[in-house]
Amino acid sequence: MDLLKDRLGREISYVRISLTDRCNFRCVYCMPEEGVPFIDHDLIMTYEEILYLCEIFRDVGIKKIRFTGGEPFVRKGMIAFLKEAQNRLDGVNIALSTNGSFLMETAHEINKISLKSINISLDTLDNYKFQKITRYGDLDVVKKGIIYFSKISQIPIKLNCVLIRGFNDQEMPELISFAREYGLILRFIEFMPLDKDVWDEGGFISSDEIVERLKFYDNWVLQEEKANYFDGPAKYYVNHRYNQKIGVISAVSHHFCSSCNRLRVTALGELKPCLFSDEVIPLRDYIRNRNYNEIIKSIHRSINLKPVCWKNLNKSGKHMSQIGG
Repeated sequence: MDLLKDRLGREISYVRISLTDRCNFRCVYCMPEEGVPFIDHDLIMTYEEILYLCEIFRDVGIKKIRFTGGEPFVRKGMIAFLKEAQNRLDGVNIALSTNGSFLMETAHEINKISLKSINISLDTLDNYKFQKITRYGDLDVVKKGIIYFSKISQIPIKLNCVLIRGFNDQEMPELISFAREYGLILRFIEFMPLDKDVWDEGGFISSDEIVERLKFYDNWVLQEEKANYFDGPAKYYVNHRYNQKIGVISAVSHHFCSSCNRLRVTALGELKPCLFSDEVIPLRDYIRNRNYNEIIKSIHRSINLKPVCWKNLNKSGKHMSQIGG
């Protein structure tokens, strides 16, 4: 089937679906310390409803689906859901985003599932800073899970690190070494203005500065490598001396709107054409009524609502955990 295209000719091949708005962390750029009012269980999509929607996305030409949260593993039955997704979504690359806190206990079961990749948030290797940024997280648990999984599985692990000036930017060499030691793909991400309550322009480090620092550390000679079709917005650099690849995601200073290939679905079943947009198209009732044709129409309407580029902060008042990471 031909790929979906929006009015600007951008090919839409990728959907991120939030399985839950709940999380066992309270990361400062994702959720306030006191948390947010959680969605009632009967309002979020059931696993079966999510799978039904995924099958429709596959029917219209979506090639990759990433399951996110909140934290996906705080939702009961997550492993069984992933196994069923693997069985029913033939031809779709399935990926997962997690904070890594449940990785140790689920490693062997996850390894039995044919995931395209697992993205894990890891902003620091310092226990104090990890507590400060996650508020509830245990760095040792996350690190042990990452290390263990990297040893038993061939599923690629991507570490996502949001760099914040004056907080964790001096840890770049340590993070690079950690990723190299365990064969992980490290990705440095610009601090994005997703939430006006935590956005601090002084903490922003541009991708240009990140790349200049990479060139300085260890005297690396970086060679830009063309991104894989499914790699998303990251621009990858390789170091042949260490056989290591590092990604840089430039959502602010060199935004990738012109090549944006994705849609988002919240746990409520709301279809979002753009992360920064307040536009949402409700799908849940159509899904619950198995209204295939209306879901197809809504997908096309959402694609046509994709803006040329984002302009402003998210004004909806929703935090990242509610939208889907």
